[in-house]
Amino acid sequence: MSLPSTPISIKPSATEIQNGALSQQNLEIATRALRRDGLVVLEDLIQHSTLDKLNKKMVEDTYELRSRKDSPFNYHKGNIQQDPLLTKEYFFEEVFTNPIVTQVTSTTLGPKSSLRFISGNTALPPTKEAPPASQPTHNDADFDHPGIPFALVINVPLIAVEEQNGSTEVWLGTHANTTIADQEGAHGDRASGRIKKHLLDERRKIRAPSQPTVSKGSVIVRELRLWHGGKPNLSDEPRVMLAFIHFAPWYRNQMTVEFAEDLKDQLTLEKTGLHVAAEYVTSEEVEKNYLNRPYGNAYDFDQVDKINDLFPDL
Repeated sequence: MSLPSTPISIKPSATEIQNGALSQQNLEIATRALRRDGLVVLEDLIQHSTLDKLNKKMVEDTYELRSRKDSPFNYHKGNIQQDPLLTKEYFFEEVFTNPIVTQVTSTTLGPKSSLRFISGNTALPPTKEAPPASQPTHNDADFDHPGIPFALVINVPLIAVEEQNGSTEVWLGTHANTTIADQEGAHGDRASGRIKKHLLDERRKIRAPSQPTVSKGSVIVRELRLWHGGKPNLSDEPRVMLAFIHFAPWYRNQMTVEFAEDLKDQLTLEKTGLHVAAEYVTSEEVEKNYLNRPYGNAYDFDQVDKINDLFPDL
């Protein structure tokens, strides 16, 4: 039986949204989708008014970043790394610490997983200086990584996404057996993690990639190891997509996230179900720093004190 190239979507009921938890059946579907496909879509989790407020602010920031001489672009100048402003005014629990998302990630990774990365990826409309271009198909785990689930990426598009405005191309199922040997480019390079062309050609015959349409208010959960690549935004408006990473409780990553200090009470383990690796500073300091982060491939998703040599098959 051939497997679908488009991901499974789950639409939680009003009761599930109110309770902040999927039913056992929907949680099983999400867990099995992540196991088989490496990606699942959770529909209608976030209010559109919340997304509109974030999108207005982040699109303003997008044009500021694009105007810079050293713009934090990812692979090409039509795609930039962009952090949200993590102050009280722009922090929404339904977006950044959604309990249904945490329920899904904790079921796969284990309870009390760590939130150690919050950023975003913006696909820009084409210009003369930055004509339409695609990212290479790549793996965000651009290092010798475990062969078991250790990190899940949560993507929150701030608008509906489709092929026209740069829906990410995903290669479902590629997370299961991929290794560092599949990749080209050293960690830290702007083009690290590229999947070798002959492997793409072989995989396409088995299960072709797709650019799924994702409705506004939906959240995408995907394996860090999944092959994927940004595609051109051919519309007239930037397509902003937030990106967070939950790491398994045993995974020894060292990244932290800078938050305004008045968010501390909202980010406890008891409140979120997560170990939020936070550094708290004043709101003024956050505002000064948040648009000056490095480009995406400069982040280090690896762990310290690795024991991969003990488990070469895992």
